[in-house]
Amino acid sequence: MRSGVLFLGTTTIALIASGAANAADLEPQVKLPAKVWSWSGGYIGGHVGGGYGRTSFSNPYGPSIYGGVVDTPVFLAGGQIGYNWQKNGWVFGVELDASGAVSDGTNTCLAASGFVVSANCTAGPNLFATGTGRVGYAFGALGHTLAYLKAGVAWQYNQGNVLNNNEYNGLQPQENTRFDYGQVGDVIGLGVEQALTPAWSVKVEYDYLHFGGPSVATPPTVQLPPLSVLPANTTSLSSNYHIGKIGLNYHFGAVPWVAQWSDAPLYANALAGVPPIAYTAGWSFEGGSRLWLSRGRFQWDLSAISDEIATEDPNILISRLTYHGLDGLSGELFGRLDSPWGVFLKSNVGIGRFDKGKLNDEDWGIPRVSYSNTISGQANGRFTYYTADVGYDFLHGANYKIGGFIGWTYYAQNADTMGCMQIANPIVSCPASADQIVGSQDTQWNAPRVGLSAETMLTEHWRLSTDVAYLPWTDFAGRDHLAPEDYLF
Repeated sequence: MRSGVLFLGTTTIALIASGAANAADLEPQVKLPAKVWSWSGGYIGGHVGGGYGRTSFSNPYGPSIYGGVVDTPVFLAGGQIGYNWQKNGWVFGVELDASGAVSDGTNTCLAASGFVVSANCTAGPNLFATGTGRVGYAFGALGHTLAYLKAGVAWQYNQGNVLNNNEYNGLQPQENTRFDYGQVGDVIGLGVEQALTPAWSVKVEYDYLHFGGPSVATPPTVQLPPLSVLPANTTSLSSNYHIGKIGLNYHFGAVPWVAQWSDAPLYANALAGVPPIAYTAGWSFEGGSRLWLSRGRFQWDLSAISDEIATEDPNILISRLTYHGLDGLSGELFGRLDSPWGVFLKSNVGIGRFDKGKLNDEDWGIPRVSYSNTISGQANGRFTYYTADVGYDFLHGANYKIGGFIGWTYYAQNADTMGCMQIANPIVSCPASADQIVGSQDTQWNAPRVGLSAETMLTEHWRLSTDVAYLPWTDFAGRDHLAPEDYLF
């Protein structure tokens, strides 16, 4: 099984309840500063993030009955450099960024019929770069918060394979078509950036990237019945990505180690005589509950044995189970404990259910059949999860904190498989009705995680927080119970 879990990320905007007195009851003793901080000037910084992408493969043999799109979870890290011009509250800018990525995915492709041996396609972008223009508006009492839109040109480097699945145990010599290419596309995005000090700002950003692609050769494949070899052909690629980032920028011309605004005491006294947020220098605890909507997908693969090296080839498949469209609703409890030394502990635990989703059971090279694909429903789904992290805030101030953490994550789910319908090959029957339980699954994932956590106050009552975590490796354990009458020949 290839695990598609590379990162976990959450971003929340919270409304903070405040016990401060009404502004009408507190007459300011001094005037607000006449000069607000300006975003004008150059900056340089770094970012980490993640998301998911999709690389699509056209089918030269006709419309695909299944597959043709490879999902690619993405974790990335990189840097950016840019320049801003501010006029009143409006901010205009240009930015260049580049990221290295860890990403890979696999799915069935070239499945035009149950009488043709379809292929296993893989894709994995590992480099991204963008050049964009930005337009935004600075708000807040001193203009320290910037909301912006961006658009421009993007570039990616993508690589992968097109490899036929089991062809009747070597009836056709196995040929692997490998591709790698760079491609220019376009990007649009939006984000929020918060000035922490005159030198430093933190941003949270969402980007959508779209790329066309080249034509890639496909290997010859076997058709049965009637038995014949279909010659090599070509497939056209295209891809798009949804990426979330958290970034830290240094603004040229400011002293990097100055952690206070020159007007901070004046601003605080003018509003309420206290700092605008409740981040304390001692111990503090925050806890609560959340509801989440989610969608899940995973695969179990059974690989063929290569006659040449007498080992499994993970790209040549005999069978694959794909669970997808698992829409769930969960509730969780969360908490965070901060110490006076910048060390923090945080955790969440949740439970949920899902009654939607599909299972596609694919098989290749079985007697008299090139390709079989049955589809079933998912019901009675339940899942549980938790994370536990320990970290350190390496940047912090009166209204922000940024830290790194390490921890552990656990996820488990079980569900029943309902009904069975053949969608590829009429020679293979699948007699189960839609309300008949034909199997069940139990799965568990355990993984270490490393990441970044950031919080900042946008106004006196609104706080923006985000977590990005990378899972270096994932331990998977699962059991699939399918009824023996799943297939009748």
